[in-house]
Amino acid sequence: CRLCQQADCEPDVVGELCHQDWLSVHENCLYHASGLSQRGADEEGFYGFLFPDILQELERVARKRCCICRLWGASVTCKARRCYRTFHLPCGSERGCIFQYFGEFKSFCWKHRPVQRVRAVQQEQTLCLICQEVVAGRPCYDTLVCPACANAWFHRRCIQGQALCSALHHFRCPLCQDMDTFREEMFRLGIKIPDRDAAWEEDGAFADHYVQHSSCDTSQCLCPVGREHAEANGPWRLLLCSSCGASGTHQHCSNSRESSWECNDCSSTGT
Repeated sequence: CRLCQQADCEPDVVGELCHQDWLSVHENCLYHASGLSQRGADEEGFYGFLFPDILQELERVARKRCCICRLWGASVTCKARRCYRTFHLPCGSERGCIFQYFGEFKSFCWKHRPVQRVRAVQQEQTLCLICQEVVAGRPCYDTLVCPACANAWFHRRCIQGQALCSALHHFRCPLCQDMDTFREEMFRLGIKIPDRDAAWEEDGAFADHYVQHSSCDTSQCLCPVGREHAEANGPWRLLLCSSCGASGTHQHCSNSRESSWECNDCSSTGT
C-alpha cells in the first residue's frame, strides 16, 4: 500500500487492497488519510477518492514521519486539539490508536482515544461472549463492554469480526440485543460497521449448506450406470437417510420396499 508502506496486513484492520495500474492502497488508509477527501461518486477512483487527489496526498505524506515506526509516509494525524502525532494506519492499530468509521472519520492517537465510561462489575473471570476466552478486568482498548446491559464483554477483535459479518442493519449486542445504544458506542470506539447486507444475506453466501447428498453409499452399488445415477422412480431411485440426510442408497441396492430409509449409523443409534 502506497499510503501505509505495508503489504502484509490484516484485512479487518486495513480493509480491501485497491489496485489501479501501479497504484495500490488500502481502503481504510484512504478513509483516514488526513489530507484526503472523497470528491467523486462512489464508482469513481477508489470509493470516490479520485486518483489525482490520492497522488497529491502521497506527495504530502512523503514528508511526514510515523511517530511509531519512525519511517516516512505517515498519512494519519490525531484529531485531538494541539496533538500533532502522525502515524501509519497499521502502526496506529498496533499501538492502540482509534479510527472512527462514521461522520468525519476521525483518528485519535493512544493518548487521546475515546474510552468507555461504563460501570460494569465482573464476576470473577469474565469471558468474551464471542470467543469464550478471558477478557481484561475492566474496559480498555482491547476489551469492550455493552453500554446498554453492562454484562456483555468481548475483545475488540471479536466484536469487530462480528460487525463486519452482521453489518449495519443486523449488528447488535450479542447478549441483550440492544441496537441503537450499542452501535453508537461501538462506532465511537472505532469499530467499523459497514453499511451493507449481512454476510448471510449475500447471494450464495451459504450455498454449500444446501447441497443435497447425491450418491449411493452401499458397500456394493448395483446400478450399472454408477453411484451418482438417480431416477425419479423405479429401482434406481435414490433414497436419502430420513434421519441425517448425509447418506444415500438406490432403492434396489438396499432391497428397500419403503419410500423412507435409514443408514446403518442412524438405525444403530436409534435416532
